[in-house]
Amino acid sequence: MSPVLEALATGGQVGTVLPLLTAVVQRPAWSARYKQVVAVVSALVAGVLAVAADGGLDQVQHGTLTLATFLGVLAAAQTSYDLIWKPSKIAPTIEALTAKKGPEQAG
Repeated sequence: MSPVLEALATGGQVGTVLPLLTAVVQRPAWSARYKQVVAVVSALVAGVLAVAADGGLDQVQHGTLTLATFLGVLAAAQTSYDLIWKPSKIAPTIEALTAKKGPEQAG
């Protein structure tokens, strides 16, 4: 398999579970725009980490592989969130459970 296809496959695998990890830091009260920014930044970080984990830090300097992995992560994350994690209420539940309670919400 070509290196670019391998990078896309790795990105797809990482991106499928990324929304669950992102839900830990996101808060239900945040605006949709802010959540989008967090999701894209998370995909970028996860893409770089996936490239580094797959081929070492030297691989990150190969722009094509890093870009392909990032795009794979971003596409898989958005797709899996929209098709699996949001409809099943798993990601929103994680957001709600990990949200810090303010003084007005504390029991």
